[in-house]
Amino acid sequence: MLARDQRMRRGHDFATAVRSGRRAGSRTLVCHWADAEDSLRVGFVVSKAVGNSVVRNRVKRRLRHDVDSLVRRGATPASGLLVVRALPASADATSADLMADLERGLQRVSRPRERV
Repeated sequence: MLARDQRMRRGHDFATAVRSGRRAGSRTLVCHWADAEDSLRVGFVVSKAVGNSVVRNRVKRRLRHDVDSLVRRGATPASGLLVVRALPASADATSADLMADLERGLQRVSRPRERV
């Protein structure tokens, strides 16, 4: 389980990551990333389009578990705001598919931007 200080709870943090951050999508989810100075904070958005409350909570639990394992492995940056938005296809996806999409999306959004 993610530590309390790693969970995003303020609407302002969600808005910052979604509106002004980078994003990368896949079939099952969209990762939004904004650089931050302090620590890594993660939030989840699972709308009613994903399914009923049982399905939405199952998807959230699976995503929280996947993000926690990435944090424990050190596969995430040390600081930033990450919002994981589940798409309707996430309801039927396997855990391996969700993990693969999450890893791929996180790699794409958290790498430094290249200046042209």
